[in-house]
Amino acid sequence: MNPLALVTQRYQSAIREKAIKRAETRIIIAGRTPQDFSAEDLEIVVQEEEDKIKAEIKEKGLLAVLALLGLSWLG
Repeated sequence: MNPLALVTQRYQSAIREKAIKRAETRIIIAGRTPQDFSAEDLEIVVQEEEDKIKAEIKEKGLLAVLALLGLSWLG
């Protein structure tokens, strides 16, 4: 198996697991249970959490590059 594919698969799996945990927390905070949702609705909630996690990773990556270059976010 391609080493890059293995890393990509592990990355996606880790994001998915974290998104599922966040989705469960979000549902509990809303005062509901996962059983109150259809499989499609649960998938939508998990997908939203995955998108948030990916955005956070991109933002942190940008900040790391700026720090590496000695640039401040504020100018």
